[in-house]
Amino acid sequence: MNRYRTSILVCFLLLQQLLFAQVQKVEVVGNLDLGFKLLRNGQPYYVKGVGGDVFMDKTVAAGGNSVRLWGAENAQAVLDDAQKHGLTVMLGLWMVPERHGFDYSDKWACEDQLAQFKAVVSRFKNHPALLMWGVGNEVDLAYTDFSVWNAVQEIAAMIHREDPNHPTCVVTAGIDAPEVQLIQEICKDIDILGINTYGDLPALPEKVKLFGWQKPYMVTEWGPNGHWEVAKTSWGAAVEQTSTEKAITYRDRYSNYIFKDSLNCLGSYVFLWGQKQETTPTWYGVFVGGKQTEAVDVLQEVWTGNKPTNWAPQIDSFLLNGKMPTESFTARRGAKVQVQLNVQHAAPQTLTYKWEILPESEFTKSGGDAEKRPDAIPVVMKADGGFAYHFKAPFQGGAYRLFVYIYDTHEQLACANFPFFIK
Repeated sequence: MNRYRTSILVCFLLLQQLLFAQVQKVEVVGNLDLGFKLLRNGQPYYVKGVGGDVFMDKTVAAGGNSVRLWGAENAQAVLDDAQKHGLTVMLGLWMVPERHGFDYSDKWACEDQLAQFKAVVSRFKNHPALLMWGVGNEVDLAYTDFSVWNAVQEIAAMIHREDPNHPTCVVTAGIDAPEVQLIQEICKDIDILGINTYGDLPALPEKVKLFGWQKPYMVTEWGPNGHWEVAKTSWGAAVEQTSTEKAITYRDRYSNYIFKDSLNCLGSYVFLWGQKQETTPTWYGVFVGGKQTEAVDVLQEVWTGNKPTNWAPQIDSFLLNGKMPTESFTARRGAKVQVQLNVQHAAPQTLTYKWEILPESEFTKSGGDAEKRPDAIPVVMKADGGFAYHFKAPFQGGAYRLFVYIYDTHEQLACANFPFFIK
């Protein structure tokens, strides 16, 4: 019996040693004067990341090296899949935001949440694909109780005690000077400031310096202009960029602001490597219906320096009755509406088109909270030759969007939508 117990103990110790041998030590080194670096097993690791856990094969093909999770619900499967693909994971600890009813002045609620996170850290701290811990996501959005920063510090301190091999990153909604000071004064165990930013990204490097942040930062969400940052029609509909306009935006923001500040910025996670309904079903995802948009081509080029063999279709212009989306186009019920859509592609004869009309969403939320996709209504689009088309406006009054999806034969597409109003 003693020999049996000894064998079990030996096996346990060997398994534990094997487990710890797999741990990839990640640390932040450097200072403000010389710049910061993220080291993984002693080697520089610049994050070229994606937000989301789908299409990992396409992440690798595009030159990405990391994925971001906002919570740990599916962490085991994602970490294992990332390891198989040679990717790392920023694993999020989802702190319930105040806007969802959490009271950060409630000591017992905070302790319960901390205990849950401790169990997560203990379970996954030795996974070889783990890169860092994301402490919360935009808990500062529409908040009033500054006690949340005490909770952030308690979580970060717990992580450092439980896991000395991976850094901590708190993720905020944008950046402002008072908040930077609060985090700096209260959250001593936060190693990296993660910032979600969209249209304001070009100002980010300067703001980080101006507001006095003393540690490295990352851009933990970035992409096209947010729906709160764009022009609106006279009835309040936000005007979305076309997939081509978004691709131009991705190139500019990565090359001229994120990568250009690589002395202080440890990398980024593009939003969203997938698709979701947020104001529209196409606003933030670089994939639509499983097909990749031109943004993926751009990311591959800036991440690897190599242009893809097949480039997605590009939209030059999209007009209704000769008007641009910002011109607040209105029509009578059942009226004939002219469409002009100019598209560029290496093999235009191979392209296929899909048209769709959606009522303007009445379920918009804040902070990326779940929204319901409006139900499509039938539309018959008739070609007039060249890049000209026409359709009949809906007979029900109200606000709508006309969507177009343009597919090539390489699992790529271009997409755009045009807001219009039926009197």
